[in-house]
Amino acid sequence: MLPVRDQVPPGPARFRIFSPALPMNTPHKPRLSFWSIWNMSFGFFGIQFGFGLQMANMSSIYQMLGAEESELPLLWLAAPMTGLIVQPIIGYLSDRTWCGLGRRRPYFLVGAVLASIALVLMPNSSALWMAAGLLWLLDGSVNVSMEPFRAFVADMLPEEQRKMGFAVQSLLIGLGAVLASALPFVLTSTFGVPGTAPEGKIPPAVHYSFYFGAVVFLTAVLWTIITTKEYPPDDMAAFEKMKAEGGGVAGFLREFFHGLRTMPKTMRQLAWVQFFTWVGLFCMWIYFSSAITHHVFGGVKGSPGYADVVAKAGQWTGVCFSVYNALSFAFSFLLIALTRRFSAKGIHIVCLILGGLGLVSVAAISQKDLLLASMLGVGIAWASILSMPYAMLANCLPPEKMGFYMGVFNFFIVLPQITIALGLGEILAHFPGVDALYVVVGGGVSMILAAILTLRVHSTEQRK
Repeated sequence: MLPVRDQVPPGPARFRIFSPALPMNTPHKPRLSFWSIWNMSFGFFGIQFGFGLQMANMSSIYQMLGAEESELPLLWLAAPMTGLIVQPIIGYLSDRTWCGLGRRRPYFLVGAVLASIALVLMPNSSALWMAAGLLWLLDGSVNVSMEPFRAFVADMLPEEQRKMGFAVQSLLIGLGAVLASALPFVLTSTFGVPGTAPEGKIPPAVHYSFYFGAVVFLTAVLWTIITTKEYPPDDMAAFEKMKAEGGGVAGFLREFFHGLRTMPKTMRQLAWVQFFTWVGLFCMWIYFSSAITHHVFGGVKGSPGYADVVAKAGQWTGVCFSVYNALSFAFSFLLIALTRRFSAKGIHIVCLILGGLGLVSVAAISQKDLLLASMLGVGIAWASILSMPYAMLANCLPPEKMGFYMGVFNFFIVLPQITIALGLGEILAHFPGVDALYVVVGGGVSMILAAILTLRVHSTEQRK
């Protein structure tokens, strides 16, 4: 018989949704097999499929519906604002949830259903306000599903397997985003689905991509729900007492402000790393399509055929984003191996530098095919961004507040995005001569600064 720490849940039992919870009678969680980790992370494939469609297409959808470039940051405000509001609340609630479906899985399911509805409705937007409103619904729903997944890995895995768990999440995130980002281009180039549309309309290729994304999102999350059981609280009586004493709005606010005051040192240091990392990413997501519309595709606003140029640049943005996600997916296999030999901190520093250099290199490119080369560094950085900060963070957090602190950690992802959304649009509106390309390059510089700040992060971790 295997020692307790090497046992894994028996196969058939993993496929019963309301099966009894895994026993947690030992102080050390049992090690899980690779495929158990794969199953528990597979829902992130669907989440990222939906997220990837949004990242690659929303700027061009907005522009097709008549948005000005200076309006794009404000229209993207839904993404960071819903994260700021939803993630800490969902983290707090999921820490205090235990039912027939478990602790985190009820939130996976509710978020997936709502996000799938939003994905179906999005390409049918007939006006800018409608698309903007649906983005709020989509992002809010994605956050309901996504936030508990970070805590889920920490809940289920022993400390020495967490780097691998987050690396597998990164792998599946990369795979989902690859397929989602490239889907409109593939539908047009391979299957002949129209990729352009009259002014004010959204192309059929985008419609079908979002419909397919809704199915993938819901199916992948259901796979994780069905195949993975959760550990119950170690002490159910203490858990019920915590729920009774800390429930309601007052309990959340009390824990929220106390949590901010008592954040672990490592979390405070990582906050700055996350801030500048996500400034770089948000600049890329919002303005990459606009930058290449002008500098690579030669589009001039107001000229004949400009709408078609925007659509083509949007499709190529999807290809570029698909490539960096494909590289992230491929690099995640190497990342899993690297976590056995190197610290999460060291891996993250190198990856962020490569990502920053990739974005800066866009300034020197005038041919669309060469943009794919700049995505190499971005892809490597993205794989690390999705895994290594969480591996460093999880080891310094109290288990009973894992979901809450993972939600609070999201603040340092969304605050830079809110800063960009509220400030950058105003700058561009007052200084129309500022080129979108400069914003993308500035994002690369910000990512390199994040790498420098990682040097000061204190991280204690166990090697596998």
